[in-house]
Amino acid sequence: MIQVIYGKRGSGKSKKMVSLANEQAKTAKGNVVFVDDDSRAIHELDRDIRFINAEEYALTDYRSIYGFLCGIIATNYDVTTIFVDGLLNGMDKKSESSDKIFEKLQEFSEAHEIDLYIAMHDEGDLAVSELEKYKVLS
Repeated sequence: MIQVIYGKRGSGKSKKMVSLANEQAKTAKGNVVFVDDDSRAIHELDRDIRFINAEEYALTDYRSIYGFLCGIIATNYDVTTIFVDGLLNGMDKKSESSDKIFEKLQEFSEAHEIDLYIAMHDEGDLAVSELEKYKVLS
């Protein structure tokens, strides 16, 4: 399952992601991973959540993000939930690869029984209607 938290900058998406992650950590039957493009949230997350600062891994496009998420699962089969905050900021969401990334992430989520929560900025270049097949939380 993919859930998208979509909104303008400063609308509280990161706070909502942290809150959802902390709730999941209490009830998840497996491990929860929080991937962010900076380390601001590290002190707000439950200590049982694996925090990864993606800034250290040069994730510059959709393919590298997909490969990174696959690597997380390949090293830990007990991951049940992954939160992705800030990684898609600034990427071209109208490119052909942006359509494909959500298809690939959906397949990834189903194949590995992973819940994915993705926070995205509303930068005016992606219509919410394109995300309707995923649960959009705003």
